[in-house]
Amino acid sequence: QVQLVESGGGLVQAGGSLRLSCAASGDTTCISAMDWYRQAPGEERELVAGITSGGSTYYTLAAKGRVTISRDNAKNTVFLQIDSLKPEDTAVYYCKSDGADKCPDYWGQGTQVTVSS
Repeated sequence: QVQLVESGGGLVQAGGSLRLSCAASGDTTCISAMDWYRQAPGEERELVAGITSGGSTYYTLAAKGRVTISRDNAKNTVFLQIDSLKPEDTAVYYCKSDGADKCPDYWGQGTQVTVSS
């Protein structure tokens, strides 16, 4: 099993920045990639960015330019830097691990990001 714990959310003014963290523990060899998703009230959960175990990154079109995903392999931690925050970035941000081979995917509990105008 893999356990994921997100942190770093909070209340921030528009134009500000946040750095979210996702610490993975357990059977981390089962992880092929780590993703960040977000879910705004009344909306479906959507992919924001991801990073593979090899360090390749991918972003959704909406996130590109304001979002940077990175990882610290030694700490099994993935980060999501969000700059120039907008009120529409308000959502619960979730970390997800993509299972390698026959390993399942896992989700963290989420961290709330609220952007005030």
